[in-house]
Amino acid sequence: MMIHRRATLLGLAASCVLGRASLALAGPVGGPDDPRFVVIILRGALDGLSAVTPYGDADLGTHRRDLVLPEPGRDGGLLDLGGFYGLHPSLQTLHGLYGDGQMLPVHAVAGHYRSRSHFEAQDYLESGTDTRLNSGWLNRAVSVLAGRANRPDGYGLAMGLTVPLLLRGSARVGSYAPAGSQHPDETLYNQILALNSADPVTGPAFRDGLKARGFSDAAMAETIKPPVTGKQGQSDAFTKLSMAAGQMLATPHGPRIAALEIGGWDTHAAQLGRLAGPLAQLDRGVDALRQSLGESWKRTVVLAMTEFGRTVRMNGTGGTDHGTGTVTFLAGGAVAGGKVRGTWPGLRPGQLFENRDLAPTTDLRAVAAGILCDHLHLSPLAIATVFPGPKTDPLKGLIVPS
Repeated sequence: MMIHRRATLLGLAASCVLGRASLALAGPVGGPDDPRFVVIILRGALDGLSAVTPYGDADLGTHRRDLVLPEPGRDGGLLDLGGFYGLHPSLQTLHGLYGDGQMLPVHAVAGHYRSRSHFEAQDYLESGTDTRLNSGWLNRAVSVLAGRANRPDGYGLAMGLTVPLLLRGSARVGSYAPAGSQHPDETLYNQILALNSADPVTGPAFRDGLKARGFSDAAMAETIKPPVTGKQGQSDAFTKLSMAAGQMLATPHGPRIAALEIGGWDTHAAQLGRLAGPLAQLDRGVDALRQSLGESWKRTVVLAMTEFGRTVRMNGTGGTDHGTGTVTFLAGGAVAGGKVRGTWPGLRPGQLFENRDLAPTTDLRAVAAGILCDHLHLSPLAIATVFPGPKTDPLKGLIVPS
């Protein structure tokens, strides 16, 4: 089944892939006790040093003093992760899961590539190979699981107008976008207004259209943001998608693997104020997954990954530029959490990658392979199919032994 929802803005014939959020579901495996696996792509390059801050590293402040939040216990400070690392205060749900032993950050992680181009890096991230392919590693995993369950075609459902490369391949995946699940990216409003502001016809028409949608002149003069609310009211697009994903994954014979994506991480300027929004969205989405999965949460692993990190040093516009090492998050009832994994490389100039980036010490493919091996019980031969090329050794100890 394929159902499409096309969004237009004020008569502009532009399609949006759920703004900055979309979801793809794939692969029924059998009964209600099957393990569930959710992958969240953080498109735009998350600054891992802000999401999980190594406040115990004395060199941190020399590189980015104005981006570092107060230490745990202080007003507006980080959430403690054991004395060296602190979690961004927007990640309250993840911090609670950490305390319950159900959230595991892996720091100084990076993909197997060394590209700082979003497009190249995302292709490598999703294909999982040393060469750019037209299929994704998660689709190859679905193919193995569907074949093991004697369901060679399987079935899939993607929330969004397109299916991410991560889930493209021989396993068939459809697409579906629930009505009312998205608002256009906030920057789209501003770009349309800016492009048409001097036009005597389209300029006033766009402004009148936005007024009809509830935006005031004051709001349009500053920064236009679509209405987004948190846990207290109507949820944002990503939360709705996460809730829908959890409900589908929780059904006795529904899909067992999901891939979501969320943007807003490319913080070249004003990072301190901008990063809290997408982090809070991610936090609400994980909470929605936990709630909607119900009892199935204890059999679930959520992996949140990004294409690369950001520079250690702050740039001249209060942001950071494309880097290398970053952080990845694992959450779920099947996760052996309550600690931070990864070998910390240090932040002294001689320890930085190319004298600018957090040096990677863990291959992201090893993290994914560890989940596939110990949670979804893929064999070493199957892991080699999912990640072709040089052998990928699964990172062990990520999953609670069953």
